[in-house]
Amino acid sequence: MADKGEMVEVDGHRLRLTNLDKVMYPATGTTKRDVIDYYARIAPVLLPHSTNRPATRKRWVHGVGTASKPGDMFFQKNLDDSTPGWVKRREIEHKDHSNEYPLVNDLATLTWLAQIAALEIHVPQWQFGRTGVRHNPDRLVLDLDPGEGAGLAECAEVARLARAILTGMGLDPMPVTSGSKGIHLYAALDGKQDSAAVSAVAHELARALEADHPDLVVSDMKKTLRDGKVLVDWSQNNGNKTTITPYSLRGRERPMVAAPRTWRELASKDLEHLDMEQVLARVKRRGDPLAGLTAGHLGALEPTEQRMAGFDRLEKYRSMRDGSKTPEPVPADAAEPTDGQSFVIQEHHARRLHYDFRLEHDGVLVSWAIPKNVPTDRKTNHLAVQTEDHPLEYGSFEGTIPKGEYGAGEVTIWDSGTYELEKWRDGEEVIATLHGEKHGSHRYALIHTGGNGRAGGAHSSNNWLIHLMADADEPHHAPPPKKVPSKKRATKAPPSPMLATLGTAQTLRHEKDWAFEMKWDGYRAIAEVRDGTVRLLSRNGNDLTAAWPEFDELAEAIDGDAIFDAEIVALNKAGRPDFSRLQSRAKLTKKAEITKARESTPAHLFVFDILERNGESLVGESYDERRAALLDAVTERGAIRVPPAFEGDLDSAIASSRELKLEGVMAKRRDAVYRPGRRSDDWVKIKHHRSQEVVVVGWRPGAGNRSHRVGSLLLGIPEKDGLRYIGRVGTGFTEKELDDLRGRLARMQRATSPVSDVPGADARDAHWVTPKLVGEVEFAEWTPTGRLRQASWRGLRADKTVADVTLETPS
Repeated sequence: MADKGEMVEVDGHRLRLTNLDKVMYPATGTTKRDVIDYYARIAPVLLPHSTNRPATRKRWVHGVGTASKPGDMFFQKNLDDSTPGWVKRREIEHKDHSNEYPLVNDLATLTWLAQIAALEIHVPQWQFGRTGVRHNPDRLVLDLDPGEGAGLAECAEVARLARAILTGMGLDPMPVTSGSKGIHLYAALDGKQDSAAVSAVAHELARALEADHPDLVVSDMKKTLRDGKVLVDWSQNNGNKTTITPYSLRGRERPMVAAPRTWRELASKDLEHLDMEQVLARVKRRGDPLAGLTAGHLGALEPTEQRMAGFDRLEKYRSMRDGSKTPEPVPADAAEPTDGQSFVIQEHHARRLHYDFRLEHDGVLVSWAIPKNVPTDRKTNHLAVQTEDHPLEYGSFEGTIPKGEYGAGEVTIWDSGTYELEKWRDGEEVIATLHGEKHGSHRYALIHTGGNGRAGGAHSSNNWLIHLMADADEPHHAPPPKKVPSKKRATKAPPSPMLATLGTAQTLRHEKDWAFEMKWDGYRAIAEVRDGTVRLLSRNGNDLTAAWPEFDELAEAIDGDAIFDAEIVALNKAGRPDFSRLQSRAKLTKKAEITKARESTPAHLFVFDILERNGESLVGESYDERRAALLDAVTERGAIRVPPAFEGDLDSAIASSRELKLEGVMAKRRDAVYRPGRRSDDWVKIKHHRSQEVVVVGWRPGAGNRSHRVGSLLLGIPEKDGLRYIGRVGTGFTEKELDDLRGRLARMQRATSPVSDVPGADARDAHWVTPKLVGEVEFAEWTPTGRLRQASWRGLRADKTVADVTLETPS
């Protein structure tokens, strides 16, 4: 039978691992499972040396074999069609062809390489920049390769001789025993010289060593000259050459490693190559001796004003146009840096109608082609394909590009004006507010999709999405209330959480009577600390403690015992709550998975209320008194946070919430007590958008290539007489969610509908399920017949039961 393997999730990417018990190193019995485990454990120190470098792989699909019968090995440069779509990659043009290489930037890619038996990973001494520009080398390498009759001791001696020369040049060489025969010497560079210049220096250094030590060193590649000597191979500084990545395995008889070493180790008479177990143990004990290779010097590679002055950003633009044949501006000189912030959107009737979106930045118009023009609503993102930079003069260009020329067709200005820049991360994200002369002011975000040149064609690495954003507001923060001591006696069991009603800003009277907090997009939890032990309970009483071990820090953040009302929140890279990331963590149950997820999906416990302290109940105290006691009790540390509150300033609270892209604001009456387990008008939810918790009652299959998957969910909401049908939702799902839902729903299938008032069009091909799953949707409004209009899925609510779901209507 075929090995179906194990489906795992690594850094949010799904990957099937197969043939895990296959022996890759027969001499030691090392299996593919062992190889994958090694790369997972060594990733934190390996990845800094491979990131953004195009990787050539040496693969042993059937294992390395033995000394008498070596396994079959092959080099692989170009990526094949089986490569997962999420693998980051870059294309390199060669004389007669181009190759697409993976970038080993993350654990998921490293795991995939181990799965396909790519035991050795080789990379050049240069990196791609964030926009795909090929940088100058950021490191020099010498490969000290012993000839017949020489060994590791001779290589170490030559390494010390080379170190003296390199140190005199102002460099700090660091040794790596290659795991094969010799030693590699690395030295960090500032990126000011190209590969040819670095190779020339390395060649001269090799010749100098040979001249001073002719009996020990050779710089010529001829094998006949190498007996009893050490070849100082300088050629790996060529921009087309690669070297084994530090910490990569080797395809030897045993699982040896290219292992960074210290100079003290090189002086030992017992110096030898290290295998993977030895390397894992020493890294755990002493870290990465090669860490200095990536620390600090790479800053010289960033596009500073000085570096940009020598870089012609219009070279590609000019290469695609003949100024004698097209009316487009074709300046002869390189672009000069500017501080301007102009923009233009041009309607371009080329082979296909599209719109060219251009922002002035660093002396050029950074450009994207948008097939459907800029989006007009915040629920729809449009594709934007980044193209070559254009000259500033193009901002006023209108005319007809002749047939046969690049971009042939009519160009007119759809809108132009100036923009306010909020964020510019090259190759990743741009946020700006455009002030147009024709279409007014709009705030847009351009977000790179991480495309990879597969699904989207050869240039999908240039694919972005453009998103219409809400207008930005400046947040203002009010000081916290003064601390007030508390005196009530304790309750014996943790109280249930107090619940809020839905309202609007107009709901509140006498704004000064209210305090305002952010509405965090997470899982509600009661956190209890007893005798230094932390216990977390969900809103429906489930014990969450094991799933969130990082919150054990809460016991260290306070003195004594306490009970808190809190929200478990997962933050994205921008530091904003991300409910989908939280969901992926909440599903984990195995200790090893949870431990790994703590690094890939860090979570925080936002403690916003205190219900008991050192045996004294605080639920009968006012909000102001509890807030003061909370600030006095908790010292923020690690994953433990006390979010801010705003006193009597709703506008500032709403502005901050919008800026942070949160759900909305929680208004809490300052003189109100805490009402465990009760929904009260003393707490009011004010949301930026409408949302509703729902019960899944069935699903309908999709169309086309989604016919075997969930196309939409059918939804209900509890009422006195049972569940009422409120419509369906078919957007907002990730591919991963659709796969997960299909499996869950298959186990819940039933023959009859749990709701009675489903329209025939929705019921026609419906699959009904037992109504147990609770989710949440965003929507535009309720229809007159009580249906959701324009619903979008937000995710499952594992922290809620059907009994918790109520109709959310403003009071």
